[in-house]
Amino acid sequence: MTQQIQILCITAASLGFIHTVLGPDHYLPFVMMAKSGKWSLFKTTTITILCGIGHVLSSVVLGFLGIALGIAVTSLESVESLRGEIAAWALIAFGLVYFVWGMRRAAKKNGGHGHIHLGGKKYHLHSHEGEPEGKTSMTPWILFVVFVLGPCEPLIPLLMYPAAKSDIGGVFLVALVFGSITIATMTTIVLLLRAGLLALPLKPLERYIHAIAGAVILMCGISIRFLGL
Repeated sequence: MTQQIQILCITAASLGFIHTVLGPDHYLPFVMMAKSGKWSLFKTTTITILCGIGHVLSSVVLGFLGIALGIAVTSLESVESLRGEIAAWALIAFGLVYFVWGMRRAAKKNGGHGHIHLGGKKYHLHSHEGEPEGKTSMTPWILFVVFVLGPCEPLIPLLMYPAAKSDIGGVFLVALVFGSITIATMTTIVLLLRAGLLALPLKPLERYIHAIAGAVILMCGISIRFLGL
């Protein structure tokens, strides 16, 4: 391993951690959906890790394509910027719809269960522990798609392209370090916040938990789109 790759690996670990901590969209949606959907620890962990993999892998694939085809880094940054805008608006739309649905549900005396029908199956916007067979939650899939669309901004221009000047193995190593730290940080923060949220006396707010989750996700999308977080 060359000194340049060692430095890039240390930088990748630092950027992966900082990039994740400073981006509330990397953990708050999972924490709130785990609370509102009553996800188990295993389900919360699995969904967070899978979304993290999709989030990192989409930028890694794009970076390798750029390197292989000799595409200028500025062109890839434009693509990443567009992906970021789409992901932000998708998060805003999801949060807004979920907030409105949550408020309507809270307003109903018995709390209705909104759903849509696709291909003969019933899909719920939110999830429950122990759902009857044949009912599938859309929430994990929505989060996964949003995270695949969301770019890892520092990865390509600051890490992958400089590593490519050394050797292709260095690119793989730098991407692996960045991805591992990003996913590990995401999962750790989600599980810590989930544990803290479960410990809080939120029983009086249970009726509005879906609306609160939607509002938090909406604010995450707004913070990305308009505040650049």
